[in-house]
Amino acid sequence: MTIAQTATATRRRFGVLAADFAVLGLNYADRAAFGIAGPLIIAEFGFSNAAFGWLASIFALAYSPFGFIGGWLADRFGPRNVMGWAVIAWSAFTALTAAGIGFVSLLIIRFLFGAGEGPQATVTAKLMHNWFPKRELGTALGIANAATPLGGAVATPVVVGIMHATQGNWRLPFLIFGALGVLAAIGWFWVVRDTPEQHPKVNDAEVRVIRQDQAEATEAAQQDAPGFWSCVAKPAVWATAIAYFGYAWILWTFVSWFPSYLVQERGIDLDGLAISGAIPWVGGCIGLIAGGALTDWLVRRIGDPEAPRRWLVIACLAATAVLFALVSMVTSTFAAVAVMTVVVFLLYLTGAQYWIIVGEAVPAARYGAVSGAVQMFATSASIFAPLVTGYLADSSWGWSGVFVVAGAITIIGPVLLLFAGRRRA
Repeated sequence: MTIAQTATATRRRFGVLAADFAVLGLNYADRAAFGIAGPLIIAEFGFSNAAFGWLASIFALAYSPFGFIGGWLADRFGPRNVMGWAVIAWSAFTALTAAGIGFVSLLIIRFLFGAGEGPQATVTAKLMHNWFPKRELGTALGIANAATPLGGAVATPVVVGIMHATQGNWRLPFLIFGALGVLAAIGWFWVVRDTPEQHPKVNDAEVRVIRQDQAEATEAAQQDAPGFWSCVAKPAVWATAIAYFGYAWILWTFVSWFPSYLVQERGIDLDGLAISGAIPWVGGCIGLIAGGALTDWLVRRIGDPEAPRRWLVIACLAATAVLFALVSMVTSTFAAVAVMTVVVFLLYLTGAQYWIIVGEAVPAARYGAVSGAVQMFATSASIFAPLVTGYLADSSWGWSGVFVVAGAITIIGPVLLLFAGRRRA
């Protein structure tokens, strides 16, 4: 490619990235709001930790399969439509959370909310693969997914501030976030197209930039691609899925329960929660951006598109497992928040890598469905982690058991990736 070709290229892919960043930020703000409001919800309805664990887990019972369904639909109908309608769906059920009047109603609303949120991760992976060259893919996915912890970081003080200003009205934040979702969906449909070739403001030079190091899937290549089950059976795919399960276990324990842990175990009040609950999310945002940029740089230096990403997952996920097990053992609230911030930073350093490792192992024609299957398996952790956490917190194991069990589960993934995760396997 000549300098003249790249000099005149449009940069619409970054507008698509910005749109995805915005909806993912809202996605996690909506999701985190329930955990942030958790102490007030528990107090109003008199829920036990186990009961609240069911409310946190029922979300994932729909979220997990709809990750697969979203990827499958994105392969067939395009990521633009799938994500746009998903934003509308999850925003409607975010607003309806305010109508919850007890355990059963909240259980139903949270289940439907999970179905709406399910497609976001696999659709994002598909969209970024469509819009970015491989040399920029890690950075693009890192930036896009950095919106998720940023959404949690912003949502924490916002939700707490609204509840504080309204004398503990936990319903109003859900109504506000639901309305914002409708506006986000309108913006999404305005900005995003499935591929750069379909976008009216993308010129040929930008298409060449995006496609120059991609193997474009021809019709013949799609017909000759191995079947879905052959792709899923690859060691690099299932080992990555198990590692991602551990990632999701820690993430969902943190999202669903860390605010309640700070209130119940560390004695944090509502004002303190606005800061203490937000700080780890900031670490996660930095981690996602840094992880994507770091692995892209290593890929360019080493020339191997897979090994740097796999080793980053192995090292950081193993360290995350050990540190998470130690959270309840530190003596001060400041130390607990500091350790959790490091945990979330290391966890999110790996956040963009799972999708790229899978993308290197399977053909483009199968990517949406296979990545959806990986997400469905991995996010099944989001069904069990909040539920197990509630029962452990109420048991004689207490919060110490919560963190140790999560660390033990998470360490399995890095070990498997170490021995079975090589792409050639």
